[in-house]
Amino acid sequence: MARLSYHLAVVTVILYGLFMNCAAEQTTESLVISKVEDGSADAQSEAQAEQVTEEHTPPIKLTEMDVKSHVSMRYAHTAVVAHVRNPAKRAQEANFRVLLPETAFISGFVMTINGKSYKAYVKEKEEAKQIYQDAVSQGIGAAHIAAKARNSNHFTVSVNVEPSSVAVFNLTYEELLQRRNGVYNHAINLHPGALVPKFTVSVNVQESSNITILRVPEMRTGNEIDATNEDPALSNVVITRNAHDASISFSPDLDEQQRLMALYQEKAKQCECDEGTGILGQFVVQYDVDRPNNGEVLVNDGYFVHFFAPSDLPPLHKYVVFVLDTSGSMMGRKIEQLHTAMNTILSELNPGDYFSIVDFHSNAKVHDLAEATQEPVKRFYYYDLSAASKVTLIPASPATPENIDKAKVIIQRLEANGGTNIESALNVAVDLINKRVELTKSQSNSTAVQAANDGAPTLEPMIIFLTDGDPTVGETNTNTIINHITEKNYGVNKAAIFALAFGEDADRKFLRKLSLRNNGFMRHIYEASDAALQLRDFYRQVSSPLLADVNFVYPPDQVKEGSVTKNKFRAYYAGSEVVVAGKVAAGAAELEPQTLAFCGDFNDGARKKFEKKIKVPVNKNPGYLPLERLWAYLSIKQLLDESDASDATEEEKKQENSPEKKALALALKYAFVTPLTSLVVVKPNETSAVDAESVDKQPPNIYTFAPTRPVARKYI
Repeated sequence: MARLSYHLAVVTVILYGLFMNCAAEQTTESLVISKVEDGSADAQSEAQAEQVTEEHTPPIKLTEMDVKSHVSMRYAHTAVVAHVRNPAKRAQEANFRVLLPETAFISGFVMTINGKSYKAYVKEKEEAKQIYQDAVSQGIGAAHIAAKARNSNHFTVSVNVEPSSVAVFNLTYEELLQRRNGVYNHAINLHPGALVPKFTVSVNVQESSNITILRVPEMRTGNEIDATNEDPALSNVVITRNAHDASISFSPDLDEQQRLMALYQEKAKQCECDEGTGILGQFVVQYDVDRPNNGEVLVNDGYFVHFFAPSDLPPLHKYVVFVLDTSGSMMGRKIEQLHTAMNTILSELNPGDYFSIVDFHSNAKVHDLAEATQEPVKRFYYYDLSAASKVTLIPASPATPENIDKAKVIIQRLEANGGTNIESALNVAVDLINKRVELTKSQSNSTAVQAANDGAPTLEPMIIFLTDGDPTVGETNTNTIINHITEKNYGVNKAAIFALAFGEDADRKFLRKLSLRNNGFMRHIYEASDAALQLRDFYRQVSSPLLADVNFVYPPDQVKEGSVTKNKFRAYYAGSEVVVAGKVAAGAAELEPQTLAFCGDFNDGARKKFEKKIKVPVNKNPGYLPLERLWAYLSIKQLLDESDASDATEEEKKQENSPEKKALALALKYAFVTPLTSLVVVKPNETSAVDAESVDKQPPNIYTFAPTRPVARKYI
């Protein structure tokens, strides 16, 4: 009896395909493919077969895996194709798993069984469930996959392969590559689960501008921070390139696959991540392009995309408030990693910046740098309502070498204890931002007063908020906290709030909504040995704001009303990129956007107006560019963010003009699997059906294969 299932779950933020097999008629005790000792795929299959059944049934073999990715104008379309063969005299189950990048949408899936292809199609989630239920009632095999969270997508399909036959899986997904620290990172995690006789990976990059940087670092685990030009290059990679195009191919033979598996396991021990057998690692292509400082606008077939990433600007002076969780759950290695990370981060503050340090547990405290020269004072770790409402606000400190040294002493003294009073800490941080001029003017030091008069109004405000848990003291309702802080954090002094979820216990949904409502974003800091490096890497992404209040203006007679994606941004940060897309108005002969913002001055650091214009013709036949799908992808992402950030009720979300309904319509039109849609497959002429709901975490009654050991398996 055939089984067919899909899972979509949050596990991590990289992509991998995983094949494991078991005999179809065996008990729920199953054994995953283990590492071969002599390097032979056949020997491995035979060894496993002896362990799995008493009949020595040869297991299913993964004979070929081909990963092809085409990147055009930063938009990547990736296909993962795998061939499995069942050499046994009875049917056996094959499992295909792929973990997508956090920014990717599945856009297609086809499986070929016994020479017949079955294509999946995208439906609204509720309709997909109904199709599944109808199929079950008619005795037809069916399954569907539905994304429940967008920070990572775990795809699994299981299907019986008939005796002496071949099954082919073909999964495609799409994503807009993000620019971080000056390069685009295109990552494909290769996790076949066994040695593959024929294994190929190819990436083709096509850009309208010159490719200035191109590198393929050594295979990574996926839990490491982004590679840099100091990392060693991956061997056995063939790269061919010219000014605008590059082709990267990688075909590891069995010896190279064994080497990479061993390298992955060694790295996995260091970063405390999954040491599963059969993992080659994360294949990464990093590149960047030359770009005009006015920005680059591409037009194709009625759509446009505007890329903007100027680099010849001085960093804006900023005022950053570090809000650091020192509750009891941070005790031990977490607080030590926080010490290490903050020492580096403080050293990377720019001249002209200001900063404050707030740490919180049951109560919040703003630190005075004078504490560094005094004996430490014992803090009380119980909740004191009067203390929470009477936190002393200390003026911001200029980022001078002397002040940074004092701040490092204070950071090193931070201890973990007490509860988690998030609202008090954020409330204090916003007060510091709003009152920074008033506070500094109150000081008797004339230099500080002058700095407040000259620099404070032009400082770019940001709050870097780190926590590893839920609010347990004071206000504990997360929606109340978000609404209160958002109402307070407004106007010209509104600070971008960047939330760092440290470890698995932090409430990422709450932190993401908080950041979305306050012009920032959330990052997950994994609780591993390199957490301090992760924190430092995050800070570098936002440490140098180059533009503030960025606004892209498009003449109304040149673009279709309501078609332009997000075109106003709180800030633009060095090493990143701003992307705006839309539809060109019918009859428009040219497109002439204007970029308005505020930038710094090289001479005195003062803020001044920034204005750039660019004019491009609307070509009728410029050749194919993926601008329409890029526009749809970006529109869906931003509409989902808007929906997630809102307090709309379920009934309001269903209204025709709501962000959720607009995102759903686009997802259905362009066949993207999103949190609002499902991928449906109905396999005719079968008598069994399995429906596997998507989950954020594995519920207790679901068991999946774990590498190299027998485990129980259940189907939902």
